Amino acid sequence: MSNSKQIAGLVGPALIAMILTENPYVNPNLYDAQIPPVVYLSGTLMFVAGLAIVRAHNHWRPDWTVVLTIVGWLSLVLGLVRMTLPHAYSENIDPVGPSVIIVEGIILLIGLFLTYNAYFRKSKLP
Repeated sequence: MSNSKQIAGLVGPALIAMILTENPYVNPNLYDAQIPPVVYLSGTLMFVAGLAIVRAHNHWRPDWTVVLTIVGWLSLVLGLVRMTLPHAYSENIDPVGPSVIIVEGIILLIGLFLTYNAYFRKSKLP
């Protein structure tokens, strides 16, 4: 459980910070010049982060830690998609579309959930 709390303590706040700073109302011009090399670079970073999470934490227990494993796998897959198709990603994303707002809201809730479990939830283990 300690390993899960350590990783969630990194991933949760990182997700919160990314979602809040990528918000089009906070950074309105962030998506104006999405060039494929930048999309590829962000995909590479996302892939490496997902791979690190999966390598260190590939637990499929029926408790809160499974959310961390799922975040790792989703990050790995999304990073690979961004690396493989950077042109399609940069041309087809509307940063203020309703589906993007819903997905970002879900990611924010996941970040809050992981942060809570990492920093505020009492461990059952001694």
